[in-house]
Amino acid sequence: QVQLVESGGGLVQAGDSLRLSCAASGRTVVGYTMAWYRQAPGKEREFVASITRSANIYYTDSVKGRFTISRDSTKNAVYLQMNSLKPEDTAIYYCKLASPVVGDYWGQGTQVTVSS
Repeated sequence: QVQLVESGGGLVQAGDSLRLSCAASGRTVVGYTMAWYRQAPGKEREFVASITRSANIYYTDSVKGRFTISRDSTKNAVYLQMNSLKPEDTAIYYCKLASPVVGDYWGQGTQVTVSS
C-alpha cells in the first residue's frame, strides 16, 4: 500500500523560506510522477509543481523562480523548497503520487501559513 507523509509546514513571515518533505512508502518516488498541490481556504486544490520519472519538472506560474521541487531516491522522498514566501502561498500543501497504472495517492497535507 502506498503511503505519503508530508512534513515541514509552519507559520512564517513574508519573505521567509520553508522546505516541505514528502516521505513515501510502498512505491519508489523515482518510478512515478510526484507532485505538490495546495488548497487555500475556500478555494479548489491547485497544482504547484511536479517531477516526472524522467526528471522533467513543471511549476505553476505563480511559484516559478521561488519554489524548487526535488527528490531523493536514497530517502525515497520528494521535497518542495519554498523561498520568498508570500501571504498568497498560505494553504494546505499535499503530496501526490500519480500513475495511470497504480492510481493516484495523496498525503494528508501540511499547513503553510505566511503572515504579512
